[in-house]
Amino acid sequence: QVLKRLLLALDDSRNDVYIHFDKKVSELPDLHLQHANLHILKNRVDVKWGDVTVMEAELNLFEAAHKNGEYSYYHLLSGVDMPIKSQDYIHDFFNKHAGKEFIGFYQGDITDEIDRKVMKTHLFSESFRTDSGLINLSKKVLRSAFIKFQEIINYKRNGDINFKKGTQWISITGEMVKILIKDRENILKIYQNSFCCDEIVVQTACWNSELKKNIFDLNDEGRGCMREIRWENNVIRDWTENDYEYLTHSDKLFARKFNSKIISAVDKILHYVQVNKT
Repeated sequence: QVLKRLLLALDDSRNDVYIHFDKKVSELPDLHLQHANLHILKNRVDVKWGDVTVMEAELNLFEAAHKNGEYSYYHLLSGVDMPIKSQDYIHDFFNKHAGKEFIGFYQGDITDEIDRKVMKTHLFSESFRTDSGLINLSKKVLRSAFIKFQEIINYKRNGDINFKKGTQWISITGEMVKILIKDRENILKIYQNSFCCDEIVVQTACWNSELKKNIFDLNDEGRGCMREIRWENNVIRDWTENDYEYLTHSDKLFARKFNSKIISAVDKILHYVQVNKT
């Protein structure tokens, strides 16, 4: 239900929309747009939370879009995101800031987190989030024991890479997309058996490229990616109708995340972006 409203908000002749549905989805929804071109990826990935397959699906989206045309900007959105500005406003914003990379960078100390997530090898990374059971419990115990062993012997992999971290949701130029596509195989190799690399890959790739100088805002993660994301106790909080005034007066362009159980909040945002053209 949120996805359908997101598509209505994006249904503009200036947009092309590409959707990746998890391979586990057996029946795809019937989706149609009147003005924007809609592409449903056939190369679907069985995405596992925290695993490199998240990044594989993301790269598939960028590759599919890039093959169809040289776009000025590629905006990565989840199916529970919404724009909080009109299409006229959003297009005007990116025209004014053409060439900037809208990638959010986390502002705190990430040393320990980087060491744990991408400099250690995580066994059975495809099963970070699975139902309880004897087999999965054994995997969890073995994974934890192997991490502990790596800590004891001070093992670190990828020690020559300057890693950065931030939100996965980004708006990047065609030049940044080309860098990611060109380095696809290396990315999947480096981040194999890592943990939540989707929050690290693009930030690291941009930081270590010539496009670092084009990052829009290095000092504010939310403004850096122009997205409203509200965290509470390390969990993203769903937006509700009570947040309407806050979201519509925000200087950001997109917000996540919304919940189909509070669809009235999504409908109010959809009406706002469709009616307010400036």
